[in-house]
Amino acid sequence: MALPFAPSRDWQLKPPRHRPADRLWLLVLLTLGALGLRLVWLQVLQGSHHRQLADENRLRTLASPPRRGRLLDRHGELLAGDVVSFRLVLNTQEVEDRRWPGLRQRLSRVLRRPAADLEQRRRAGNPQDSYRTTLVERLTAADITRLQEKAVELPGVSVEPSFRRQYPHGPLAAHVLGYTSPISAEEHSDLGPHGYRLQDRIGRSGLEAAFERRLRGRWGGQVVEVDAAGTVQRHLAERSGGSGQDLQLTLDLPLQEQAEAALASVGRGAVVLMDARDGAILAIASRPGFDPNLFSDHLDPQVWAQLNGSAAPLQNRALQAFPPASTFKVITAMAALESGRLGSDGRLETSDRFCRGGRCFRDHGRFGTIGFGRAMAVSSNSFFYRLGLRTGPELIASAAQRLGLGSQTGIELSLEEGRGVVPEPDWKKRLFGQDWYEGDTINTAVGQGSLLVTPLQLARLYAAVGNGGRLVTPHLLRDSTARDLQRPLRLQPHTLETLRRSLREVVTSGTGTALAGGLPPVAGKTGTAEDPPRPDHTWFVGFAPLQDPEVVVVSFAQNSGGFGGTVAAPIARQVLRAYFSARSRERTPASTSP
Repeated sequence: MALPFAPSRDWQLKPPRHRPADRLWLLVLLTLGALGLRLVWLQVLQGSHHRQLADENRLRTLASPPRRGRLLDRHGELLAGDVVSFRLVLNTQEVEDRRWPGLRQRLSRVLRRPAADLEQRRRAGNPQDSYRTTLVERLTAADITRLQEKAVELPGVSVEPSFRRQYPHGPLAAHVLGYTSPISAEEHSDLGPHGYRLQDRIGRSGLEAAFERRLRGRWGGQVVEVDAAGTVQRHLAERSGGSGQDLQLTLDLPLQEQAEAALASVGRGAVVLMDARDGAILAIASRPGFDPNLFSDHLDPQVWAQLNGSAAPLQNRALQAFPPASTFKVITAMAALESGRLGSDGRLETSDRFCRGGRCFRDHGRFGTIGFGRAMAVSSNSFFYRLGLRTGPELIASAAQRLGLGSQTGIELSLEEGRGVVPEPDWKKRLFGQDWYEGDTINTAVGQGSLLVTPLQLARLYAAVGNGGRLVTPHLLRDSTARDLQRPLRLQPHTLETLRRSLREVVTSGTGTALAGGLPPVAGKTGTAEDPPRPDHTWFVGFAPLQDPEVVVVSFAQNSGGFGGTVAAPIARQVLRAYFSARSRERTPASTSP
């Protein structure tokens, strides 16, 4: 069928004709839209992130390490302190990977160090600080001069001050002072929230560990603005740090030197010199020793292995427990006197052999029927075997615990101090499931068997006998409140008098005659402890002057062989002589010229 009319050509659809200008405008609009979307993404959605990155590129925090507090002796002499050193730091964000090989080679020439060492330090880096890596810990003065001369050729590195712990007297008093070492990455996860950084050192032993919080100080630093080359343009903010607290100790440096010199006559052992009136430690030495300065630098693995070897030089033997041998007879005598099992004038038979329950226990001689004074002077084992059985293990253990044995003394080095062992029937049943026998009482009465006591515990015990029955608290800080922590034992006057008289007889006519002359009157006791199959330990413990004791001294020689009177007593004599010579000089007024 035909249409009523036919469309003209003007009505026919035609494809649009695009002019070049239209295409250009479309491209501009698409480009502007893409840029707008990108700006929204960068400035709105990701704005805070990029502002942070910009600030990190523009702002730098220059940290200021804290100075650790000093350790001083009672006269103010320096025992441990920080010295300034300088280290070379790589600013890692300023040195791209492609620039590092050239910089490494230039540093190697300037510092005259293998490039491989610098590479190793850079690779190790610091996972907690993405901006800085320490390439060299300790720069010499010559290193610093050469670095300054070549500074233009060494962009991205800087010389920064740091502190290094120094012990000017080397091994002297090392066990008391302790040492520091850097914290590990594992430790940092726990210590970081408390203000520690991976560059920090922390006390590992001795007073360095015991007073870490007081000694460590507080980090400070500056926030600065830098240009593209890393040059500081201006200072924006500063946070002041703080030095650690100085601690003045009760130690007397000259007496410490004399104690360690006296102890040098034996391979292993300990010396304690303590004020018998208030527990202030004047000298405390342990042998073998170590140099804490070794830990101020990178410690060689071989050196660390030696420090942890069989000689155990890191062990503070003044705080470790050993069998006390005859020095414990004071406790057996005290238990008998306080309980009335034997009076002050009581006497017991002695013999060179004492047999009980099918076992025989030896003595080093027959001394007849004797009392406390003679028994203590000649150190008659058979007297104390009989006295121990008459008194009983419970009373002996009770007296020992009353005098502080079997527990820590209260000294600040509690993390390293042993408690020792005071055996008694319940203890043996609980620990070993075994009954107590008379042989156990016999061994305990003369300081053998399972009994273990530290040199510091013996110092505290004998100080109580000398000072009239007050159990003092040993302490190393001069301003410590521990000097006021004294427990009255309420011992009967006749007990103290008998013990002091007996201990004086040890020195005047017994096994301790090495201390009989050239000193104020000394009272004390020797001891020779069996340690099979090794040689015996030897002991001397005493106080002086007799009537009004100022100091108590303990000398201990581990596996030295010999006897307490011939090995340990001469060590104690040398220490007491040094103390009273110093006291004499203090009391003598200085002469003046006319």
